[in-house]
Amino acid sequence: MMRRVLLVLVLLLQPLSLWGADYPFTFKDSPGQEITLNHIPQRVVSLVPSVTEMLVAIGESDAIVGTTYHSVLPTANKSHSIVGGFAQPDPDRIAALAPDVLFYADIHKEMVSRFQGKMILVCLSQASLKESFTHLRLLGRMFNKEDKAATIIAEQQRLLHVIELKTEHIPQQNRQRVIRLMGMGGDAIMTPGDDSFQNDYIQAAGGIAPQFGRKGSVISVSLDEWQTFNPQVIYGCGNNGLRQEMLDQPGWKDVDAVRNGRILNYPCELTCRASTHTGYFVSWLSANIYNEEFSDPSQQVLPETIVQRSVVSLDLNYVQHAEVVESDIRDFRNKSLILTLNRPMKVLSTLEGMREDVRYVGNHYFPAPSWGLGHQQGLPELRLQTLRVLGLKADKTAMLFTGADMANLAVVKKSFRDMEVTALVTAGVSGNALRMAQDTGLFYEPDAVNEKEKPGTINILLLSNMQLSSRAMTRAIISATEAKSAALADLDVRSSFSGMINPATGTGTDNIMVIEGAGGAIDATGGHTKMGELIARAVYEGVQEAIQKQNNLTARRSIFRRIVERKSSIRELVGYFSTDRQQILQVEELLLSPEYSAFLEAALAISDAYERGLVSDLTNFDKWCAEVAGQIAGKPVKVEPLQDRALPVVLHKAVEALFTGVKNQGHEQN
Repeated sequence: MMRRVLLVLVLLLQPLSLWGADYPFTFKDSPGQEITLNHIPQRVVSLVPSVTEMLVAIGESDAIVGTTYHSVLPTANKSHSIVGGFAQPDPDRIAALAPDVLFYADIHKEMVSRFQGKMILVCLSQASLKESFTHLRLLGRMFNKEDKAATIIAEQQRLLHVIELKTEHIPQQNRQRVIRLMGMGGDAIMTPGDDSFQNDYIQAAGGIAPQFGRKGSVISVSLDEWQTFNPQVIYGCGNNGLRQEMLDQPGWKDVDAVRNGRILNYPCELTCRASTHTGYFVSWLSANIYNEEFSDPSQQVLPETIVQRSVVSLDLNYVQHAEVVESDIRDFRNKSLILTLNRPMKVLSTLEGMREDVRYVGNHYFPAPSWGLGHQQGLPELRLQTLRVLGLKADKTAMLFTGADMANLAVVKKSFRDMEVTALVTAGVSGNALRMAQDTGLFYEPDAVNEKEKPGTINILLLSNMQLSSRAMTRAIISATEAKSAALADLDVRSSFSGMINPATGTGTDNIMVIEGAGGAIDATGGHTKMGELIARAVYEGVQEAIQKQNNLTARRSIFRRIVERKSSIRELVGYFSTDRQQILQVEELLLSPEYSAFLEAALAISDAYERGLVSDLTNFDKWCAEVAGQIAGKPVKVEPLQDRALPVVLHKAVEALFTGVKNQGHEQN
């Protein structure tokens, strides 16, 4: 299967001239309808998250004027509108945006009857990895970005080929049975059908995918089928599919994957679409399935070497050279920020302590497929191996390690008179954020001598054009940490473990490195000093910029995404009050309105304050909830009192008000 996929990819990468370069351009979409473009599309509405991702990747995010709330656009695009959810986008909102092209999927049949002849309609639905590459190439041609599309395809093909090489020698009897779990309803498990691209993922990763004899994006699987297949690895995404209570039920828990704890969870943007990261996800999945095999150095298929270098501009007279170095380590592409100092210096690192006589400082990114390998190896060995590949001396190098891509590095400089501070920041907060003093720490060092250290998630390198004393370097860590936490608070970054109630203060694996520097002597870096202020401002801006780059997260994100960050969804919240699909969709539609989304946003802020005892009386909030419910219903209605509460009090009241309004639309009040 994998060889056939790679053969198709090679054919797709034939010279782009085969496509032609002029308009009009005629092509066929997924259903086979013939479509002609007379020019590059200028205004696009994309209802398909995979297509949105492809358009962003080839550099066409500015052309996107509308998406569903399941798509996340770069922070630079502030003008696009949300037209609803993937399941039921709002045709009136689409029409108001006046797109020249509408991308839709198979489930959006009503869009054809509504907009036929009014705009160009293109249906792109990926049922296989092969189709995802075909569609990416097609979009490149449509938007005159063929070269960019080809580059993306080539990199994903490279990753797929590496995994093929790494898994082809695994004997058939050692191949793992893998299933993608999408949920559980009644007496059945939900999983992709035999023809889904998700089974392509499993096969490309070297796993054995189930064949239940049924096609479709989602099918139900009986207990007997589940036990007959007996998965050895189960994976799901985000909030879907992996609720532990599903797998604790009699019968369903009696499979190898549950017995052995081989239950994996990935970001939904990787598992639920075949788009621009197919090779990356297959690499991650395969590395988790075959962690033991991939950890064996004798099974490596690529030489460990530097692949390329790119300069980072830093105006500091004691930094001789700054660059990002890409290297292949343990068969995966790593990226290292390396600063070469022109003389030995002291460095204070929260990872390594105080270091003397340092000539090289850096921040090393190793990608998700490597994480399990690095943990098994241990940080000391990982450090030595990395430095060996980079050609750096261990006793002269201070290094941090991160799971945030160095491509998303933020470089921020702040100055006052003759003082300057530069912060080099990488950050990611989607899976490891926590709130100190609230979330539980599970690592107890005396009992966990074999525990492996994890890569830093928010890493900060601080450099000044002044020479900091040891005292100043130590105090700088406090100033930087306070600024980091302020940046998270102002973005409303949530704890990955208790986000429904708790905002995050950090990620639990954050690290800071302060370089001694050269210039005038500085002995104080606290909050009342100018140097402390510059440190804080550079770190605050750097953390926010790095998070925006890594996670596409800004303060003005949609209410739908903010609920997802709390490990829930609008459907799940309304589901506490009703199982009526139409009522759930009506609440979703309400939240497309700024008035009602602002109401729920305010409820989130009030909820945080209430949970901390800063707000104690909710009388006026109750009145607001009643007013909102009545406004939605078109008449005064009574909001039912709290029953069995599964949500924080304030959020429960707010969602209950929205639901009550929807429930009473068109009904007489008793």
